[in-house]
Amino acid sequence: MGKRGTPPAMIRTSGVSCRPDSSRSRSASRRFRSCARALAARCAPFLVVGALAVGCSGGSSGPLTVNPPSPAGQVATVCGALHDALPRRLDGRPTTPVSPKSALTAAWGDPAVVLRCGVGKPAELLPTSETIDVNDVRWFFHDTKDAYIFTTYGRAAFVEVRVPKSVPREQATAPLVDLARPVLDSVPVAE
Repeated sequence: MGKRGTPPAMIRTSGVSCRPDSSRSRSASRRFRSCARALAARCAPFLVVGALAVGCSGGSSGPLTVNPPSPAGQVATVCGALHDALPRRLDGRPTTPVSPKSALTAAWGDPAVVLRCGVGKPAELLPTSETIDVNDVRWFFHDTKDAYIFTTYGRAAFVEVRVPKSVPREQATAPLVDLARPVLDSVPVAE
């Protein structure tokens, strides 16, 4: 597998997003109900413990619910600096409000590209894992049923970017181009 190749890793995630189809057809209505059931099933364990998972929001009528990570010390400071440097538009998508407001999270567009800074090291990330380089920032890639997930590698903080599967796979790295400069300027290389 070359630099452009991606590891065939799969993980389960609770990042489900359901929106009713405006066509009001029976098949669209069935798809929405099916998606809503999947959303409820996936989010229920998180709601029981009082946490909301990324993507478990009530729709596009209000802010997108994004579960901020809980980094400590210097990582939280680095993430604050990154948040201040983030672009207002990402690959043509406008900023999307998130809830709760946090210097550790950001989102753009609908369906949203979601950034979380200060996440833990992905379990699938090994010293031998393939990474991709986008404008001098190394990213570990894996995908789930609902999103392409990119996590910075070799930096003082792990920055996770979730790109919805509605984006064609060959365009999934496009948001990373706009994030390269803020990451390079704000998140130092790990020592």
